[in-house]
Amino acid sequence: MRALRSQLRATPAGAVLRHFVNRLYGLRESTLRAAERADLRSRAGKEYQYWRNKRCLAALITSEYQLLLKARQEQEALYKMRDGDPLVSVIIPTWNRGELLLSRTVPSILNQTYPHLEIIIVGDCCTDNTGELLASVGDPRLHFHNLPERGQYPSEKKALWQVAGSVPKNKGLEVCRGAWIAPLDDDDVFTPDHIESLLRYAQKNDLELVYGKLRIEEAVGRWKEKGLVNKHMSIQNSTMLFRSYLKLFRSDINAWKVGLTGDYHRTVRYRETGVRMGYLDKVVALMPLRPGQTKMGISAEDRPGAAAL
Repeated sequence: MRALRSQLRATPAGAVLRHFVNRLYGLRESTLRAAERADLRSRAGKEYQYWRNKRCLAALITSEYQLLLKARQEQEALYKMRDGDPLVSVIIPTWNRGELLLSRTVPSILNQTYPHLEIIIVGDCCTDNTGELLASVGDPRLHFHNLPERGQYPSEKKALWQVAGSVPKNKGLEVCRGAWIAPLDDDDVFTPDHIESLLRYAQKNDLELVYGKLRIEEAVGRWKEKGLVNKHMSIQNSTMLFRSYLKLFRSDINAWKVGLTGDYHRTVRYRETGVRMGYLDKVVALMPLRPGQTKMGISAEDRPGAAAL
């Protein structure tokens, strides 16, 4: 506790952090219940960590803030219509999951209530038959790009899990043509009205980015929902829809070096640059377990060298 207080004294972390820590320090001998003390300690730690994250990303945030202002000046007028059916690009990074894409992920896009879309699937140098399987769909809206080399990801399991798929995600942003972008992980599923509900909500409320609830199968047959996020949480990739000029926020393959996932790295930057974000209180995507899985996330049983994209 003394060490944390001394760290805060030497930094511009703000009155909120010092309030939490000083209250903890001053009341540790008081009648505060253990649960209350633990809650204060947790809140202080999270505030301090968020401040550290902002400090690590300060230069990038400053640069992207200027890029965002310029993009708004050049393109925001194109989004002033509160209706219409603009082209939406669904971007899916993948690595050797052709059968799962064909059986589960792609059908959830083709069955959307909103038809004016394109599907951009980018292979992280796939070596399986993903290309052939996707070609069999026969839908002209679907485009597959397979990178000639796989991204140079870290070998350590947690670090790989934090940033896997960054390279094909960025490639998808480069080649897509839509006025709006709907990212999707290659093992997730859109609800039938995913695009339409998020798009109409964003149009109605003049939002640059909107996200909804994610339903997660955390163990076989056991589901939970992730909804509104606070600043200590990341916006899940498959729940978002955003204006195309927000493609300036690229996925950072080095996010693991500052202890962050790619999703959270971007979420901090969205928040700190002032992107107009909104939340739709509705399930818009599902994250089922993959075939053979019993665990989710970094604990998932998976292929050697693989991680959820």
